[in-house]
Amino acid sequence: MTETPSTVADAHAAADRPLQAVMDGVTAQGWGSPSPCEGWSAADVVAHLVDTQRDFLGGHGVDLGERPDVSADPGAAWREHADRVAAALSDDAVTATAFDGFFGPTTVGATFEQFYVWDMVVHRWDVARAVEADHALTGTELDRVERGADGFGEALHMDGVCRSALEAPADAPREARVLARLGRRV
Repeated sequence: MTETPSTVADAHAAADRPLQAVMDGVTAQGWGSPSPCEGWSAADVVAHLVDTQRDFLGGHGVDLGERPDVSADPGAAWREHADRVAAALSDDAVTATAFDGFFGPTTVGATFEQFYVWDMVVHRWDVARAVEADHALTGTELDRVERGADGFGEALHMDGVCRSALEAPADAPREARVLARLGRRV
């Protein structure tokens, strides 16, 4: 599926607003809190988001400038990075760039919207959980997470993506069931 540039930029902005809101509430000590991602602190989750987006976009000719220093201030680094990504995603030439992806022919915009925006939603939950902030996902966010998980198929549980799914009771809240698919316990 090829997304229009405004759709990709809008999807990024919609995921970025609540992510930045969570990050704005994290204290300096909170960044060292363990996240639901085994072996990662809340700051490590931010570094992952920055690095994977930079690697993907850089690999497709997008120069995002110097990497912001996540270790100095993860929230400020994310804001700087997200602003640069938003500018890149507003460029039709960037989002329309075609390439052969993991699942076949695609574009930078479609891949960014399908995976990297999805990753922002999931990792916002991880950061919020790490720092004991409100981590509830909206129905729209849960829809995105489910569509992403469905679209990845077995690749969802490849090394470096998500841990193996966990069992969730059939009567558990939707968020618990969806996140259990990603190896997370609510």
